Amino acid sequence: MELPAYKRIVLKLSGEALAGQQGFGIDPEVMESIALQLKELIDYRVQIAIVVGGGNIWRGAHASTKGMDRATADYMGMLATVINALALQDALERHNVDTRVQSALEMQQVAEPYIRRRALRHLEKGRVVIFAGGTGNPYFSTDTTAALRAAEIEAEVILLAKGKVDAVYDEDPLINPKAQRYHEIKYIEVINQGLGVMDSTAASLCMDNRIKIIVFRLNPGNIKKAVLGENIGTMIKDV
Repeated sequence: MELPAYKRIVLKLSGEALAGQQGFGIDPEVMESIALQLKELIDYRVQIAIVVGGGNIWRGAHASTKGMDRATADYMGMLATVINALALQDALERHNVDTRVQSALEMQQVAEPYIRRRALRHLEKGRVVIFAGGTGNPYFSTDTTAALRAAEIEAEVILLAKGKVDAVYDEDPLINPKAQRYHEIKYIEVINQGLGVMDSTAASLCMDNRIKIIVFRLNPGNIKKAVLGENIGTMIKDV
């Protein structure tokens, strides 16, 4: 068996990625693919935490531009991440992967409250921990949540799984097919160039805590490839 390059990871799944080709809602085939890939990683004894977005159900930032109160719109987005987390938990448990959902918004009927020490204990026992509810505060993205949770649990890397793009580019490759692709790039360059792969707060948190970021497309097998250290997508670090 190949040895994994990382022992503790945070997998950031955007809502866009969970929607698959349909563009909205939850694609059962995508959930099934993710569950099978993560089940395989458990056999490698990789400790897995997941942060889920909610953009496939609700985009708070977009709603606020239409006149909705920003805090209210963001709280609605946090609730959307809980829906995605529960769907992912169901997919994993159907494949006998022991899973816990922890929410930054307290809702005891469906999820544990986020408690750092409890999350670490779950990871040490081989359980997959899904972090929902963002940071529990408005005005923060789920990318920032991923960076914050990665720092708190001392993860070695954030796997930033995207639905449409397969790496970091100097321009939007969906608009400019000739956009330059980066294989490696520094955190500060991502921030200074405003590359849009993640917000500046998240990038700064990762830079301060030296947490590597791998940006790639959520295709079948890519999560495993990233964990095994294969050269896919873009690596963001202090080169």
